Amino acid sequence: MLPAADSLAPEWLAVPDDANDLAPGVWPASAVRDADGALVLAGISATALVRTYGTPLLVLDEDEVRSRARAFRLSFEQAASDNGTTAQVYYAGKAFLSATVARWVVDEGLRVDVCTGGELEVALAAGVAPASIGFHGNNKSTAELERAVEVGVGTIIVDSAIEIERLAAITARVDSVQRVLVRVISGVHAETHDFLATAHEDQKFGFPFEDAAIAVARIREISGLEFAGLHCHIGSQIFGVAGFRESASRVLELHAELLADGPVPQLNLGGGFGIAYTRIDDPTPIEVLAGEIVSAVAEGCAARGIAVPALSFEPGRAIVGTAGVTLYEVGTTKDVTIESGAVRRYISVDGGMSDNARTALYGVQYSARLASRTGEGEPQLSRVVGKHCESGDIVVDHEYLPGDLVPGDLLAVPTTGAYCVSLSSNYNHVPRPPVVAVRDGRSRVIVRGETIDDLLARDAGIDGAQAPEASK
Repeated sequence: MLPAADSLAPEWLAVPDDANDLAPGVWPASAVRDADGALVLAGISATALVRTYGTPLLVLDEDEVRSRARAFRLSFEQAASDNGTTAQVYYAGKAFLSATVARWVVDEGLRVDVCTGGELEVALAAGVAPASIGFHGNNKSTAELERAVEVGVGTIIVDSAIEIERLAAITARVDSVQRVLVRVISGVHAETHDFLATAHEDQKFGFPFEDAAIAVARIREISGLEFAGLHCHIGSQIFGVAGFRESASRVLELHAELLADGPVPQLNLGGGFGIAYTRIDDPTPIEVLAGEIVSAVAEGCAARGIAVPALSFEPGRAIVGTAGVTLYEVGTTKDVTIESGAVRRYISVDGGMSDNARTALYGVQYSARLASRTGEGEPQLSRVVGKHCESGDIVVDHEYLPGDLVPGDLLAVPTTGAYCVSLSSNYNHVPRPPVVAVRDGRSRVIVRGETIDDLLARDAGIDGAQAPEASK
């Protein structure tokens, strides 16, 4: 018998009573098992999906995306109405943006937030009205800003003094007026990974308060710019509302000061709302988030004797994250004995950090389940790893999986709808997998998977590939 691996398990990970269960909140609401034990998503079994599309495969539950988008809009609209103001909800496209997803969220009444010229073009190609697009980014190029002004992007969130002058020159040249928000640093450090926290002082986004006031004064001098308000974002994967309340309070101090010299119509408090990646995660319900955050703003305004501004929010992960499930095929299994004598089972799958870099990048903890059947073996502590030539190529760091899992089984990793596609790569020349949407027992490709031919076509040293010639 192999030595126990319990000593390797983190404190938060308990041995499950059933290593085949699907933890509520971690999986899409449609996820169940069929009579044969296979995972079913939106009425389609994992085995049927893999027969059609192969592995790796990202499956996106359309109804899960739509219902979460709708819930955010309705919750924030209701909370705003209860406090005498209005609210707009933008979908943060950086979480996962395709033409189809953009149409889904717009159908549900959301606007779209982009942060590069490429994301802007996807939104425009999807038919998103330019006036309902917000454009973020700490280093928007002149060409990107020109394009945004040209198409009539509703709001540009300015991030530096240089950007203000770029926009001043562009709007003067084309004789237009561009609506802008000023991004500020509230100093509230979200309880998250340092790379995901965006409101502490030592980072690239936004203006400190004193510089923000100077930026607003400059914007108000420029005839081609309309100052629409302030923007603040404290980070990502945040549970609870304490950080949002504190950040709002600080930003409202600046908001009140700016009112002395002109209107400050809008306050955008960003997003960053957390979701459950494991069964111990306990995200705050959407209705509670909306009610408490908007109430905090209203209370802060009342204390300062000012009107509650129009509000905006930018959820991304919280809309699309739980809707995604990645399916892999198990290639090899290996039991590795470490110095303590404990044994860890390594389960290698046919994807990895090229389709999900987040474990390696942020140390994210994911869940996993056998998807092609129910396992009969005792739960065994396992680590799911990819096929890349990298020791840090870990997909799921710690999980209890059935001990009888073998090569050829299908493995499902939930909550991969956010950032996995956005951060995907061709590391080791592995093609990126397709994204398939499922709804009511039907499936369709919404992002085509790459082929080896696609990879070879970019290599200018291979016969048939074309590269532009440099100008003399």
